[in-house]
This record gives sequence, structure tokens and C-alpha cells, in this order.
Amino acid sequence: MFLQADAAIVRPVSRFDGINASEFLQVALQAADRAAEISRSYYAGNFTVTTKEDRTPVTQADVECERAIRKIILDRFPEHGFYGEETGRTQADAEYLWLVDPIDGTKGFVRQYPFFSTQIALMRRGEIVAGVSSGTMMDELAWAEKGKGAWLNGKRLQISEIDDPDRAAVSVGNLKSLAGSDGWDVLGGIVARADRIRGYGDFYHYHLLAAGKIEAVIESDVNILDVAALSIIVTEAGGVFTNLNGEAPGLEVRSVLAANPSLHAQYLTLLRGHVA
Repeated sequence: MFLQADAAIVRPVSRFDGINASEFLQVALQAADRAAEISRSYYAGNFTVTTKEDRTPVTQADVECERAIRKIILDRFPEHGFYGEETGRTQADAEYLWLVDPIDGTKGFVRQYPFFSTQIALMRRGEIVAGVSSGTMMDELAWAEKGKGAWLNGKRLQISEIDDPDRAAVSVGNLKSLAGSDGWDVLGGIVARADRIRGYGDFYHYHLLAAGKIEAVIESDVNILDVAALSIIVTEAGGVFTNLNGEAPGLEVRSVLAANPSLHAQYLTLLRGHVA
């Protein structure tokens, strides 16, 4: 059990009564709910958009969601670290570090695509131990804790057992860095064999993967705030989640290979070493 004794007490929050969750996860769920209220209020397009130094957009909704999440979490756990997409890192050396992307998929949010989400994860000493993925406009709320399984809207998630690449449904995303590497040719071989190829993107293909509705996700050009919560949701559903070199996701993660154990091993043999 990863929780300290004083943090293991379950204190149910509103509609999450009855969930077998630590107080850490209960607070994360509460924060995700508040962020959903804020993002829904802006979704119709009544917001300003500015451009950050990395040339990505940021909106009022991003900033307000992160402020709300940060307050809810740090009011309860003031000794914890916090790493947010918009506010950066505080107390980075703390035993517990919260990883937050208030609106993952801001470009889509700006153009009123529903494929944005709120991502909240908790890392303890470098290991991701809890996560919440809230697909606000698609009414998908997934969560997981180490050793307790993964859930979507209250239903337990289980990865697919299909282990034949010829029968696999594979979703790909953010392929810019792969396209400029010899990994592009390798991916072409995977695509040619797959039964079905789609690019669901953002949070959604990880929810599908954890629910056993597709067999693999291959992605590049990600960061830890995009995928931290999704990584534990996939692994607690029975999957394997690494970068394209087979390494567990850490703060410097840039790519993803996620699948059931058999397919992950087969694809990793092909992809390892082609992109970080």
C-alpha cells in the first residue's frame, strides 16, 4: 500500500460516495469535477486566447481550471508538490507531487472539439500511484489507484486479450517526431498488419484501450502532464504503458507505447530505439 496511515482514511466527496478510494483520489475527483464545471462554462467560445512561448494556446479556462485544482489539492495537502501546465512546479522535492494538465487538448477546446480533458495524477517518489482523467464534454470520468484497479464512470476497466497483430485495433497520435525518424517505416509495418487503424487522440484512445475496445496506442510528442493519469489507468486495467524504448513514464517522457502485455512486447521489439 502506497498511502501513509493518516492519508488512508476515506472521506467521501459528494457524488463519489461509495468509491473505494483513498483521500488522495477523492480529492483528485473533487478537483476534476470543479474543473469540468469551469471548462463547460467556457466551451461555447466566450473566452480569450493567448499564445505561450512554445507557441501553444492558453485560455482563461486553462488558467481558471488549474487555479481551482491547485487550491482544492493544496488546501488539503499543503506539504505536497504541484506541477501544473500553466503554473509550473512548486515543492518539486516533496515526497508527493501532483501532475496536472487542466485542459489537455487546448487547441481542440479553442475550436470546440470535445476531445479535451482534465488530467490529474499523483506521483510518489517518482512512481505514479493515482490518476483521474475527465473527458468533460464526452461524459467520461476514469480513475485508478495503484493496486485497486481502474474504473470508467463506475465500471471496472479491463484491457483486451487480443494478442494477434493481424486482429489488433491500433490508435496513433502526435506522430510528428516519428514521421522524421526511421521509426516511421517501422510504424508503417505495424499499420499494414493491423485489422483497424484510427487516430482517436488525446485522452480518448487511452480510455478505449483500458476498456478493451482497442488493442494499442502509439504516440510521440507527449509530456508527462498529458499521460501520467492515463498511464496508471491503463496499467491498472491490465495493460503495459511505456515510452517507445520500453521505459516507464517519468517526468521526461516524450512517447508512448501502450497495449496488452503480449502486443506491447511484440511492438516494442519493432519500435525500440527509433524515437525517445
